[in-house]
Amino acid sequence: MRAHEAGALHGDIGNRGPAWLRTPVDVNDLVPQLWPRNVTRGADGALAVAGLDVRDLAAEFGTPVYVLDEDDLRARSREFRDAFPDADVYYAGKAFLCRAVVRMIAEEGLFLDVCTGGELATALSAGMEPARIGFHGNNKSLAELTRAVDAGVGRIIVDSFAEIDRLTALARERGVRPKVLVRVTVGVEAHTHEFIATAHEDQKFGFSLAGGAAAAAAFKILDEDVLELRGLHSHIGSQIFDASGFEVSARRVLALQAQIRDARGVELPELDLGGGFGIAYTTQDDPAAPHELAKRLRKIVDGECAAEKLAVPHLSIEPGRAIVGPAVFTLYEVGTVKDVDGIRTYVSVDGGMSDNIRTALYDASYSATMANRASTAEPMLARVVGKHCESGDIVVKDEFLPADVQPGDLVAVPGTGAYCRSMASNYNHVPRPPVVAVRDGRARLIVRRETEDDLLALDVG
Repeated sequence: MRAHEAGALHGDIGNRGPAWLRTPVDVNDLVPQLWPRNVTRGADGALAVAGLDVRDLAAEFGTPVYVLDEDDLRARSREFRDAFPDADVYYAGKAFLCRAVVRMIAEEGLFLDVCTGGELATALSAGMEPARIGFHGNNKSLAELTRAVDAGVGRIIVDSFAEIDRLTALARERGVRPKVLVRVTVGVEAHTHEFIATAHEDQKFGFSLAGGAAAAAAFKILDEDVLELRGLHSHIGSQIFDASGFEVSARRVLALQAQIRDARGVELPELDLGGGFGIAYTTQDDPAAPHELAKRLRKIVDGECAAEKLAVPHLSIEPGRAIVGPAVFTLYEVGTVKDVDGIRTYVSVDGGMSDNIRTALYDASYSATMANRASTAEPMLARVVGKHCESGDIVVKDEFLPADVQPGDLVAVPGTGAYCRSMASNYNHVPRPPVVAVRDGRARLIVRRETEDDLLALDVG
């Protein structure tokens, strides 16, 4: 069993017994599916990415640092674009957004989904064509809607009756006709953590299908005839590997589309099935390739449209994590190593829940590896933890690392491109790490490290 496989089985480690813990592991192993495609391990055991030694990256940019393999992100963008040639692929900016990434995905032919005024500002400042931007959010303010309308964003996904009224009044005032989609909650429980399953009825997003609110929202927009209703939108959750949820969602949304046609004589031309496509955080995860996702989703939509006697609508999807998540790893430096009576060893690094809250928030699983050298030491069961004043400040719950890991070593955690920097905080007044993009043997800073001056700049007391 490889080291990452052992780490992935964190929930079972305490019950496997001593014999299982003696299972040989290779602590120098790299599992390709967990890492950006340009990461390698040299003869001396040090990781390199795009030809750059991580020890040099740490020396130049410090740690912690998010390292983005630009070619990997671009390749994943192209894979989705090529897998869905007759659909619009919206990169979900909430996963990670900065101006450099906006430019990368735009250059690869993707659209962009934003969900706040700040994300919209970032997109516009990076030069993203407004018509290629979609605007999500369950509580868009009048100021945010005004900016979106004035900028000419391509579509707004409406999420409440209050928002429909707000946007309708704004459109009348401006003399414009914004394109909108109605977000529908379809009652599908995605196989994911409760906090990131977004399509069941008891939650804040969208219009209920079962309760009739989704149909009422569509009828309201059509009857008032101020906004241009382009279609329906459904998003069933995140980190999804099973297509059955999409099948149920598409069936229910297209049934609503047929209901709208029968009641108003209008066939809506668009359908957005959202995102949530899973990635591999451990070797227990087996995500589908984009072309396989496209094949499954197209089959589902074609079949349901035939059953409802509907023309096949123009599709759009919203991958975020699946594009940026695997393209990034976080590089840390070990500060202390603490053995707890042979139960496990705590390896403390110089970051933690301020740069990756997902383990604490979602009970997320990650892998880790020694990044600066090889080791012939026996593997030990380790927990990689952060420097924050919280017992729940865990980066990787259980992983095998070499028994000679020591202060000053570098540890790399893959799969940190999505929702790590986006959710990063200044807890305990820790400055947020930088993001470094690497490509063809060169590294460039795309988000700088925060400083103590940054922390104090907003303190006006």
